Amino acid sequence: GKLIVCAYGGQINIGNNCYIGDGTWIRSGEKVTIGNNVLIANGANIIDTNSHEVDAIERAAGYEHIITKGHPKEKGSILTAPIVIHDHAWINFNAIILKGVTIGEGAIVAAGSVVTKSVEPYTIVAGNPAKVIKQIPRPVVR
Repeated sequence: GKLIVCAYGGQINIGNNCYIGDGTWIRSGEKVTIGNNVLIANGANIIDTNSHEVDAIERAAGYEHIITKGHPKEKGSILTAPIVIHDHAWINFNAIILKGVTIGEGAIVAAGSVVTKSVEPYTIVAGNPAKVIKQIPRPVVR
């Protein structure tokens, strides 16, 4: 996978025993935290920033700045919110996790899902936008 931190800031923290698949992009303008034993399949996108301004005039000026002077070191009005993916979560291929989302422990995000809201622990979500499919059993500690 590719890890990208914006010039205006951002942070990516990845726990132990994680897998980040080919073609996955994790982009941060604020903070992305990934716990331990997390599986992120191929082609996922995890992004805690809108990357561009919402206002069309600001966005055009921002793009012009990027192509003429490089990426800005000031965030300006670009919206960001942290993402947290807790231990033992599984993000399937081509899933998208957007800013401000927390994925609970042991949760599963189905392939191709677009996650715009937080996911409870030990829950399967699927679709665009992702919706709860079912709760799954918590593992038995032996």
